[in-house]
Amino acid sequence: MRLATTLVTLFGVAVIVFVVIRVVPGDPIAMMLPPMATPEDIQRLKALYGLDKSIAEQFFIWLGGVLHGDFGTSITMRQPVLGLVLGRLPATLELSVMALVIAVIWGGALALAGTRWRGSKAEAAIDVGNGMALSVPDFLWGLVLILFFGVLWPVFHISGRVSPSLELPFTTNFYLFESVLRLRFDLWADIVSHMFMPALALAFPLAAIIAQLLKQSLKETMHLDYVTLSRTKGYGENHVITREALPNAILPTLTLVGVQFTFLIGGTVIIERLFSYEGLGNMAIDAVINRDLPLIQGIVILFAVIFTGVNLIVDLLYTVLNPRLRHA
Repeated sequence: MRLATTLVTLFGVAVIVFVVIRVVPGDPIAMMLPPMATPEDIQRLKALYGLDKSIAEQFFIWLGGVLHGDFGTSITMRQPVLGLVLGRLPATLELSVMALVIAVIWGGALALAGTRWRGSKAEAAIDVGNGMALSVPDFLWGLVLILFFGVLWPVFHISGRVSPSLELPFTTNFYLFESVLRLRFDLWADIVSHMFMPALALAFPLAAIIAQLLKQSLKETMHLDYVTLSRTKGYGENHVITREALPNAILPTLTLVGVQFTFLIGGTVIIERLFSYEGLGNMAIDAVINRDLPLIQGIVILFAVIFTGVNLIVDLLYTVLNPRLRHA
């Protein structure tokens, strides 16, 4: 049932995106040709990319190609869309995973600290900090980080994915993971230095959301009978929070992290542009500016596949980890 819903969702996204990008103003063919191009030149190029047919015909031709692994050819780059998209995807995934790790560690630590010091000024300060992190968009955090750690105190790189002067002996585009496997920690350090600020900018709002939800779940769990029983056995407050309350309070946060991870990937579009990071989001902006219809379609469909896939995995994990749902 979940798989059928996922397929229907992907089909709906494909239809909407395909129609919308063709009815908005702008002619990608006109952007490719010089001002002195004749109507015959324009018609010839439209026929080459299949843009001389009706939208319905174009869609089913494109859909037939997608089912056979052909997402078309980029109008501006003159290369297969699938290869271009898959070539940039690893950079975006590494950035998103790094941001997620930072957000989970940071948000979890704040939640545990707020629970441990509940009712004190420290908890109030944590709540104020979370509110500030949520109220500022990630791209503005990016600008602040560039100012402080890229200009005033230049300790991190502010653009690119890796230093051009370094030799890259990679066989895949997963630079961060492959540098660890090859024990090239010099490359790993350089890659992390490029990724850290954009990942941190993405992590700020998500860490605040995780901290708020997990702290609330922990505070509710702290009043349950088995937690009270643990206290009567003489266990300390840290043991009660981390060993007794946390395993049950973390389930709602797991669902939130999965859902927010999809938004995190979508948020890389602006952040990648801001830091000139060579990922899928940066390519998406270029595709929109250049009205590269096949490339836009390929990127959006890939994002949709990631979103629905992550949500499906989170639903399955929640069912496995929650005994009440597993035995229902």
